[in-house]
Amino acid sequence: MPFTLPGARVPVLMWTDPDTVEPAALQQLRNIAALPWAVGVRVMPDVHVGKGATVGSVIALRDAISPAAVGVDIGCGMSAVRTSLRAGDLPDDLRRMRGLIERAIPTGYHGHDKPVDTNKLRDPGGKPLVDERGWPDFWRRFEDVHAPVDGKLSRRAASQLGTLGGGNHFIEVCVQNGGDDPGRVWLMLHSGSRNIGKMLAEHHTHAAGKLAHNVGLPDRDLAVFLAGTPEMDAYADDLFWAQEYARRNRAVMMGLLKQAFGAAVGARVRYDDTISCHHNYVARERHDGQDVLVTRKGAIRAGDGDLGIIPGSMGTGSYIVRGRGNPDSYHSASHGAGRRMSRAAAKRRYTLADLESQTSRVECRKDVGVLDEIPSAYKDIDEVMRQQADLVDVVAHIEQVLCVKG
Repeated sequence: MPFTLPGARVPVLMWTDPDTVEPAALQQLRNIAALPWAVGVRVMPDVHVGKGATVGSVIALRDAISPAAVGVDIGCGMSAVRTSLRAGDLPDDLRRMRGLIERAIPTGYHGHDKPVDTNKLRDPGGKPLVDERGWPDFWRRFEDVHAPVDGKLSRRAASQLGTLGGGNHFIEVCVQNGGDDPGRVWLMLHSGSRNIGKMLAEHHTHAAGKLAHNVGLPDRDLAVFLAGTPEMDAYADDLFWAQEYARRNRAVMMGLLKQAFGAAVGARVRYDDTISCHHNYVARERHDGQDVLVTRKGAIRAGDGDLGIIPGSMGTGSYIVRGRGNPDSYHSASHGAGRRMSRAAAKRRYTLADLESQTSRVECRKDVGVLDEIPSAYKDIDEVMRQQADLVDVVAHIEQVLCVKG
């Protein structure tokens, strides 16, 4: 049963003990619940403080959206696919495979030298690796975004489609541990809407902060747009386009990843259907008899039967899950383990020797550039899963053997 956060204007149900959550995050949750448009807030076990809205929160608003609550990485999420290979089919030394992946998919701030021709992303048998449907309409709608977009930004948006980014974004090759098919190899990745999502988010967050109805809010970072206004319509158009950009970005990356992976193993590989889910996004839904706008910031949809992905860290494995459709959580679950300390704190506390030790079984970077992503900076993923046993069922536990970070 979830905990109830005391002192909130509307119900805030938590899938973790409030006494274990940092005070700043609890205050953020109370600030969100104090919004006049708030219907309810649901809090996942990976909760931690964020910008304006708490990471690991599910916010139901009536006729309003807070762009800062969505965040700048609009549509950030996960994709995973099970391959036909088994652990024994992987090469003993995975360094070459990591190199091929890193050459195929730019990381950090980088983009492709020229936009990816998705028509050329095909397997050795000529089968397309990326769904070709809807691309002309997708790019046509980009021409109509309401935020100012010049030629340089347009070119960057095109060149960054099919790129990873930095921070906690990653690409992994994993092996299933237990379940109905132990030893099966999976490919998985985590990324979002890149620079174009950030630019659209910052433009609309600034615009929301200047609207008169947001004066007097407990936190100006929670400024909202109201339904039926031109500002809301403009943001919604750009928001949903950016969410699609993020989804397509992951699809192109997965196509590039399959090509690089196939070249590394030197074998014909078959793939199951890809599992894909956003965990920073807005959706129109109905809960408790009301039509609401639900913002999941660091949370996935876990409707009855929905497949989802809940990652741990670069050394602790991840879970493929199936939603149980729990109405108390607004059909949601956590988006990962969640950080237990800031990036700065992780860099102060841990050394490169710690990073090497905690990722000893994983082919990955082990340098100062990823020290803030050390597994100990994250909560215990197995405990997070135990806390949300009423929200999802585990389909598979997969452990990474290779990890690429920007």
